Amino acid sequence: KLCEGILNILEKDTKTSCQVACLEALRILSRDKKVLVPVTTKRNMQILMRLAKLDTGEEPLDRVSEFPVIVEALKCLCNIIFNSSVAQKLSLELNLAAVLCHLLQKCKAQQLVGDIKCFGLRLLFLLSLLHTDIRSQLRQELQGVQLLTQALESSLGVRWKEEYKAAEDRDRPPLSLQETDCAIEALKALFNVTLDSWNVHSKNESHQFRYMAAILRHCLLTTGPTEDKTEELH
Repeated sequence: KLCEGILNILEKDTKTSCQVACLEALRILSRDKKVLVPVTTKRNMQILMRLAKLDTGEEPLDRVSEFPVIVEALKCLCNIIFNSSVAQKLSLELNLAAVLCHLLQKCKAQQLVGDIKCFGLRLLFLLSLLHTDIRSQLRQELQGVQLLTQALESSLGVRWKEEYKAAEDRDRPPLSLQETDCAIEALKALFNVTLDSWNVHSKNESHQFRYMAAILRHCLLTTGPTEDKTEELH
């Protein structure tokens, strides 16, 4: 009942601070699988998707005041989809992977969206982990390999010396914690999406995988903010 009450509040137009507080509470509650059973419905998933800006609209992410709401809604969706088989099925019906890719495309051209990008990548990783159909959709329809490779490139701050050779900068400072986390989530999702890509058939695929290999090499030469984070990244 508490979860349902929170979602009823979230369905209304309430103040940002109220939305964030409700989403934080829901995120904690959503770790319990039993709590999720009565509230994992299409309507409730759509409420969270709306708050996470998971739609096909073209409006840029330019309202910084909304960013905490988007991040908390993405965190809730991560928990709910991980813990609920019903939510996993609904994610297919609601075409969640496609609108998530659309959100990540918006993040490419925006500033101050690191947390949105990070939890968007984490949600995409979970979807690709739990659904073989979504892996195929990402690889074939949604240009997921390209999107995830670009997200990884951006997180690592790759600069190019030649077409398939990244510039090496031994004096470069370590990645920030946020950059490292984004890179790790992109790598995990890339692994799932390319898991079945044993045969490269087209010139474009060949280019994409050579480009990815150069970024992965650069990744191995990159350090994170701590030894543990560097090890996790590698």
